[in-house]
Amino acid sequence: MTDTPTKTDAKPAHRSGFAAAAREFVLIVVGALIVSSILRAFVGQMFIIPSESMENTLLVGDRVVVEKLTDVKRGDVVVFEDPGGWLGAEESGQKRGSIGRFFEIVGLLPDSSHGHLIKRLIGMPGDKVACCDAKGRLLVNGQPLDETSYLYPGDAPSQMDFQVTVPAGRIFVMGDHRSASGDSRVHLQDLDANGGNQGDAAFVPLDKVTGRAIMIVWPAGRWGKLGVPDTFKAVPTAGPAPDKPSISLTPPPK
Repeated sequence: MTDTPTKTDAKPAHRSGFAAAAREFVLIVVGALIVSSILRAFVGQMFIIPSESMENTLLVGDRVVVEKLTDVKRGDVVVFEDPGGWLGAEESGQKRGSIGRFFEIVGLLPDSSHGHLIKRLIGMPGDKVACCDAKGRLLVNGQPLDETSYLYPGDAPSQMDFQVTVPAGRIFVMGDHRSASGDSRVHLQDLDANGGNQGDAAFVPLDKVTGRAIMIVWPAGRWGKLGVPDTFKAVPTAGPAPDKPSISLTPPPK
């Protein structure tokens, strides 16, 4: 008599179905994280405003969307990495722990802005920026700016005099809350205090610029677009950008 082979018990259908669903879920999550990371790296990301330097355009705790696809221009609100020593003059965002940083990196949490700053782009390479004319206005390429639409109420365009020419590959930035902003002007003073105006620490390298802030998305009551003020449209075209900046801590001729 031949022995009849015994059949092994088949795995319950619900177990194989659960395993397939779990694998599918993991693939979806991993795929979403990859897509989110790519979008964050090349398209845009969200930042939390860490300081008072852009009031009242941006308030502490606002969430802004920063896009990375288009070139920045005069009047844009730009986010950039600390070019070196700037964060000593201004608070940065609170640094998250390792788990929080992971969720920032993959784009599931807004960037806490640690190591980044946000300012308004005033001067492009080759621009001559000066303060101030006889009426106390900031000048770009000789054109006075009407900053009433974004300047913090009660603030002057600048409490210090200066004339600069922005060098190639760099930009000149200022906060809208001028009296609370550690911006390009502060580092012009640093250069003078250190015995010369030959350095370029006051000018942000373009390769340090993360992108331009285009929208406030939170809190809901402050939702709105961030555009370029009309006053920048009247600024004449810049001249050739020098390799080194021209810096003077004197007022322009009145």
